Amino acid sequence: MNLWILAGVRTPFLRAGTQFEPLTAADLGQRAVSALLARTGIDPGLIDEVILGCVGQPADSANIARVVALRAGIPQHVPAATVQRNCASGLESITSAWERIAAGRGELFLVGGIESMSRYPLLFPDSAVKKFGALGKARSSLQKLAALSRFRPGDFSPRVGLTLGLTDPYSGLIMGSTAEILAREYGISRSEQDAFAAESHRKALAATDARGHEIAPVHVRGAAVVADNGPREDSTPEKLAKLRPIFEPKWGSVTAGNSSQISDGAVALLVGTEAAAHRLGLTPLGRLTHYAYTGCDPARMGLGPVQAMAKTLAQGSPAPGDADVVELNEAFAAQVLAVLKALRDPQAAKRAGLDHPPGEIPLEKLNRRGGSIALGHPVGATGARLVLTALDQLKEVHGTRALVTLCVGGGQGAALWLERP
Repeated sequence: MNLWILAGVRTPFLRAGTQFEPLTAADLGQRAVSALLARTGIDPGLIDEVILGCVGQPADSANIARVVALRAGIPQHVPAATVQRNCASGLESITSAWERIAAGRGELFLVGGIESMSRYPLLFPDSAVKKFGALGKARSSLQKLAALSRFRPGDFSPRVGLTLGLTDPYSGLIMGSTAEILAREYGISRSEQDAFAAESHRKALAATDARGHEIAPVHVRGAAVVADNGPREDSTPEKLAKLRPIFEPKWGSVTAGNSSQISDGAVALLVGTEAAAHRLGLTPLGRLTHYAYTGCDPARMGLGPVQAMAKTLAQGSPAPGDADVVELNEAFAAQVLAVLKALRDPQAAKRAGLDHPPGEIPLEKLNRRGGSIALGHPVGATGARLVLTALDQLKEVHGTRALVTLCVGGGQGAALWLERP
């Protein structure tokens, strides 16, 4: 049983702390889902289930997929589930729908991903939490004064939730430090990383109009946000070379400029069976043919796509180079360059845990509209964005096959093959 992608739309992807800062993750998800329902004109009561990816689920929107679905006008009888596979959460929503279809558990699903990285919380230390608890239990003025007197300045030094979320608890490494390991082990120079990052911005700027096909405007405080705000005209190799390393200041090469941007955004996709497409009168954008998730060393999580692509190849997918369009998520320039090297070089492939390289990806097929270095990486939404972008490009280039792949924090990889009818 095939899964067909019937329609899709996304919000603009915006740098954290900019125009989307007033909106919660649920707000962003509702905007994307409402836009998809408006574009397709389908009866939302026909949806079998809503499945959305989200990494940093807000405390006030438990099972955010359900919150988003109800706010977007999807009837109460339609169930909803939130999935989380770190950076691959958006892909997980799609493959979860495929598994339900294969099991005969439905024919039409609304999937996608959401992330508001602007809204990641600040967390008080345990010592402060206990003191706040004691203050809450105090009844008399004297008891409250005694509870207040126990607070110390250190109790008001919160931990940054975003930093904690981007740090792997098993290896103890923040994601940027895993990219530094790959840069060192695979011989990726600082100049190569900066050149790759600048090219991501150049491609993104050149494809501004093309990306508009993917985007639905979002109104915030009376103004319409209609485009991604990450691409920068001043991101040249020369300017990027002036930035300091942020993860390993003394010897590193990974900077804010050659890393993915921290962003806010949401994606909604309508997926289902071919029979469902016929009933709704929708022309599918494409179908999912192969997918794989794999595990790898968390300290080298950026290599995850290499093994995931090799696994789909073993399942009968085309070789990476046979794709007409490739969307390889740009977590870090060093990470992408290490993956590309492992795909073509036997020694690099062995270092990544493979007997031989899966096959080289021609650069002209890679991230033709720019990647997350320029566009941003709202982690729960990125996987679904890659699928939407890949399918729109297949139509643009009159291609047949697309490969979507990304690394996953915690040491995993994901790869997904799409085919355009």
